[in-house]
This record gives sequence, C-alpha cells and structure tokens, in this order.
Amino acid sequence: MTTSNSKKLNKLVGMAILVAIIIVLQVLSNFIKFGQVQITLALAPIIVGAALYGVGAGALLGLVLGVVILVSGLIGIDGGFMLLLLGANPVFAVIVCLGKSTVAGLLAGLVYKLIAKKNDLAAVIVAGVVCPVTNTGLFLVGMFAFFMPLLENFAAGQNVLTFAIVGLVGINFLIEFAVNLVLSSAISRIIKTVKK
Repeated sequence: MTTSNSKKLNKLVGMAILVAIIIVLQVLSNFIKFGQVQITLALAPIIVGAALYGVGAGALLGLVLGVVILVSGLIGIDGGFMLLLLGANPVFAVIVCLGKSTVAGLLAGLVYKLIAKKNDLAAVIVAGVVCPVTNTGLFLVGMFAFFMPLLENFAAGQNVLTFAIVGLVGINFLIEFAVNLVLSSAISRIIKTVKK
C-alpha cells in the first residue's frame, strides 16, 4: 500500500470513528434537556475532525450532526421540538437544522487552520469557542428569522429576545461552551498524537 493510500485509509477510518462518536453523543444528548431544546454534546468530535482532516471534514461532520438532530426529531426522541419546527415551516426547519452545525464545523476548521500555524492549543481553544457560538448563534438567527410566531408562543408574554437567549438556549449553550473548553487540552493531545 502506498503512503498516499495509507493516508486516505487512515482519514477514512478516522472520519468513520468520529461520525460514530457524533451519532452516539447526540443520541444520548436527546435525554439531556434544559428548556425547549436538547443539548449538543457532539461538537468536540467535529473540532477534532476539522483539526485533523481539514475544513471540509469539519463541515461534513457538522452536517452529520445536523442529520442526526433532524432524524432524532423526526422520530420524536428530542421531545417533539423538531416536529414543532417542521410543522411551522418544514423547509426552513431542515435548512436551520443542517446549516447551523455544518457552518459551525466549517468555521471551527477555518479558525483552527489559521491559528494552528502559531499555536496548536490556542487553535483548539478558539475552535472550541467558535463551534458552539456559531451553532447556537445560527440557531437563534434561524428561530428569529423563520419561527417568530413559535418563539412568541413559547415566550408566553415575556420579552422574546430575553426568552430566546435565557430560556431557550442559555443553559444549553453554557454547558456546550464549558464542555468544549474543558476538553480543549484533551482534544489538543488527541490531535498531536494522531498527527504523529
């Protein structure tokens, strides 16, 4: 086997392992929920994939996460939130679901690539910040852009912006953010080990 084929095989196996980890973590995440939406614990494997295999891999792994979230919602194990979105606006529900995590993976890969030239740990930390901020930020933008009546209904007379940030995603985002920061040094070690 040539070195090129060996690298391709290693990448394929690595990506398959990361996809499996994303699926398992996200399915388990469906049972951890604060407020209306489930938490996303599967961002760390996206950061690892983006760092090891490039920006495209980060985007692809983000897309996988979006698909798992969508399928979980379709079969109802997310508590029915995705079915509400699909009932209100099916096209934009799918676009927001798939788009937010895909862009999060893509941006995490870009940030990692830019910063890793100077400092690998800093690159992992910044990618670990960018990924959940992008994922949650695009979710909120999508909710305000396409699901405002649903948000107003959830808010039940409260300020919609405050409800969305605090009640809808606040605790989930803080946990996702903290998990990525705590795992940053472990992710950095994984990347160094695999690259060797």
